[in-house]
Amino acid sequence: MSEKTNILIVFSSETEAYGLYKKLSDNNVEVKERRFFGIGNALFEIFISGIGIFAATYSVTKKICSGKYDLLINAGICGSYNEDLYIGDTVSVVLDEFADTGVTFADNSFKTLFEEGLLNPDASPFSSGKLYNRFKSNVDTELPKVTAITVNNVSGSPEQIKLRKEKFDPDIETMEGAAVAYVALRNNIKFLQIRTVSNKAEPRNKNNWDIPLALNNLSEELLRIINKISLSE
Repeated sequence: MSEKTNILIVFSSETEAYGLYKKLSDNNVEVKERRFFGIGNALFEIFISGIGIFAATYSVTKKICSGKYDLLINAGICGSYNEDLYIGDTVSVVLDEFADTGVTFADNSFKTLFEEGLLNPDASPFSSGKLYNRFKSNVDTELPKVTAITVNNVSGSPEQIKLRKEKFDPDIETMEGAAVAYVALRNNIKFLQIRTVSNKAEPRNKNNWDIPLALNNLSEELLRIINKISLSE
């Protein structure tokens, strides 16, 4: 009998995970302890990391040290800078970077720790200060491939949005993506980051957001990925 493939699905919150629980239930997949389920020769575990860079870095590191995982899937919602991405669109992140870890100057300009010479931009797992998903996965998501920034302070003012767009030219923004990518790369674990747009990067106005749509579309794509994995193993 072949060895089971172990996949950890990382959400920042129970709210983001709820849609997947429902889709699995609708498809008669039993989720034990709101965490574990198996399809085919693949074993899946749902894990809630907590919101933000610090929570994600600590909790995911601790989690992977307690077991063996063949693939991490970091899933959640995001804000979009890309005018060609619409609310409800789901994407796959191929490059991520920390966008507010650095130094702000009197003229409101910003330099990363790499630009200030405080960190080596090419020290593993970074390449030119960025985190590339270098792993080849047997899961072809067929989703648009995008670049992302990860921040402690989500963009909400015109000045902040303009600065980040000009400096990093990202497609999307999250609060955990680069943290999970960093942990996976440092530990040589294959990973995917799957995000669905819930809002545009614009002056903060939650009336323009559509979180229910984003979570529904995210869970539908995750179910497709889960089924692909189970069929390929």
